[in-house]
Amino acid sequence: MLIGVDVGGTNIRALLIDDSDVRVVARASASTPHDADELAARVAEVVSHHLNRTDVHAPIGLAVAGLAHRSGIVHYSPNIACLVQFPLAERVAEHLGHQVVLGNDANAACWAEYRIGAGQGVDDLLLVTVGTGIGTGMVVGGRLLDGAHGFAGESGHMVIDQHGPRHHTGQRGPWEMTAAGTSLMTAAQHAIDTGDLHLVGDLSPTSFATALATGDATAVRLVDGVAQQIALGCANMVMVLDPARIVIGGGVSALGEPLRAAIATHLHNEMLGAAYRPPVEVVLAALGDDAGAIGAALWARDAYEKFSK
Repeated sequence: MLIGVDVGGTNIRALLIDDSDVRVVARASASTPHDADELAARVAEVVSHHLNRTDVHAPIGLAVAGLAHRSGIVHYSPNIACLVQFPLAERVAEHLGHQVVLGNDANAACWAEYRIGAGQGVDDLLLVTVGTGIGTGMVVGGRLLDGAHGFAGESGHMVIDQHGPRHHTGQRGPWEMTAAGTSLMTAAQHAIDTGDLHLVGDLSPTSFATALATGDATAVRLVDGVAQQIALGCANMVMVLDPARIVIGGGVSALGEPLRAAIATHLHNEMLGAAYRPPVEVVLAALGDDAGAIGAALWARDAYEKFSK
């Protein structure tokens, strides 16, 4: 059995996974505390629900949003401020008496999609998770690209417009400022205020998705606008990485085919030499909210098998 944990700004999700077929057999979750020591204890508590049920020989895989150093220290996390320069893997391991391997959540999700999800069948893959912000993960030549320290994949913070609006990180015009779910919901609220968008109930991802599914012209226009911004960043990534496939995940991907198709169209228009390149597939992620925890469990197992030989 394997255990993977995804630590987000709101919730901690821990999965018990049958490693013979990478099937989730049990789940446990808890809210994310605002104190680092308490957070480490909460992760250990959630994981213990699984450890008490079965034998787990591989390390626990722990994925977290932010600069997760391969030493086990979270150097910086914009959504979990208490974890800055915090040795999360070490503290959780002390609580559990079990080895813990730390990594970035988008990298973990990318590895899961590559191994068992929408990335299967290609060895050069870009995952773009579109939620409150944007995260990316990259597989190049069949290897997860995590960089010298484990920090690769923070592409949502690459600057698209240096004269653009200021992000909460202090940057001006990063990619996620115009291409993430926050931007889409802000535009939707403006359309409601001006009478251009009419929803059943208050604005929420569900009510907006319903309007899109029924073909509301304003909802379609707003999705097309954010899809163009997503595609702009993806085109930049294609220039660097030359992936065969782009997988779109995160909460906004629940908008489904209208979003995917619009990104694919705009990607072709934004990409240099598109007419002379093999087409880059754009597909929707397959593993949903489980991807981060599954990927963390898989890379922890891979690390264990590599270094125990």
